[in-house]
This record gives sequence, structure tokens and C-alpha cells, in this order.
Amino acid sequence: MKLVLFDCDGTLVDSAHVIHRCMQASFEDHGFVQPNLSETKSIIGLSLHDAIGILLKDQTTNQLDKIVQNYKDHFFKIRTQENLLEPLYAGIRDVLDQMKQRDELILGVVTGKSTRGLIAILEGHGLRDHFLPIRTADDCPSKPHPAMVTECCAEVGIDASSTYVIGDSTFDMDMANHANAKSVGVDWGYASVSELENSGANHIISNPSELIDIIG
Repeated sequence: MKLVLFDCDGTLVDSAHVIHRCMQASFEDHGFVQPNLSETKSIIGLSLHDAIGILLKDQTTNQLDKIVQNYKDHFFKIRTQENLLEPLYAGIRDVLDQMKQRDELILGVVTGKSTRGLIAILEGHGLRDHFLPIRTADDCPSKPHPAMVTECCAEVGIDASSTYVIGDSTFDMDMANHANAKSVGVDWGYASVSELENSGANHIISNPSELIDIIG
């Protein structure tokens, strides 16, 4: 048996622009300098408190909890009023469908998103039944802490040495390495190939179909 854990933003779906839109709106609402797109992309994958704390830089504030909630409010408003559904990357659905048919593979998700946000994406794309263990920012410390991986391993009874973490960020690679799992970086997300390499990725892929050969 093997456990395959996918990151969400930047790995399964392309969500950078809506995340950035909400970041800018929440920073503006509280009178802080808005991050640019590259800055927002650099923190995607972290839990919101950690991500917003980094983007604030030297802008001291005791309003972090309020900014986080404001971000969530903006995101919920966009999702509901604009019927937003972040698009899957090309080839992702086919690979997930293939893996789901294999009895020796268990699929899961490890993400810095909220549980509500993740479920909305999975249900919106008809993928909720593809994944068994799920860990979000509501359950565990932020990446790169290994808890998301180790808890998923414990839930399904599969050792970390037989677990693959698929992600687009250095946080994903570091989390996998801290958990002694195998790390697979994807080059279609928000970190560069060199950043993934420097984070110790065991593999880097350019097409989701490559996962089939890597996992075996």
C-alpha cells in the first residue's frame, strides 16, 4: 500500500489570482500596504495566520486575527456571489481518476486552506470521493511542520516511507522531508524549479501523468 498526499493550491487547482485579490482587499481594508502578486504567490501553501504575518513584513499590528477573518469573508463573498470554482490544472483529473482505480493506492490532501475551502473545491469538481485522509489549516500546524503528513499516515496505517507528498511549494517539500516521506515537486505551481530543488525534492515533474511512473 502507498499513500499519495496532494497539496491543493498550485498543485491541484490554480488559485493564485483569487487568493491575491482577497489578500489585497483585506490589507486595504485595514490600511496596510498591499502585497504584489509575486509576494502573494510566495506564501501560498502556508496557513493564513502565517502567510499574512509574513506579508505584513515590518508593518506591526495587533489586528492579525481581524485581517485573517476579513480575508475569509472576502473569499466567501467571491465564492458565493461570483460562483467561483478554481480551475483544475490540465491533466490532474485524469491522473486522479487512474489512481483512484488502483487498490494499492490511497489518496489524500494536505493543505493550508480551511476545511470549508478545500471541501468546496473538491465537491465543486466532483473529486471528494477520490480522497480519504484530509488535513487542513483547521487540523494541524502550518506547513512545513510534518503533522499533516504524519497524521494522514497514522489514519490509514501506512508508513511515511511509503508516502508521497505532491506539491508546488518549498513548504511542501520541507514538510515531506521532515516527515521522512518522499517529495514530488510540480513545476506548474508557484515556486520555481530551482527553489524546489534547493528544498530537497526527490522528483520534479512537468506533467501530472509523470506521477504514474514515479509512484509505480
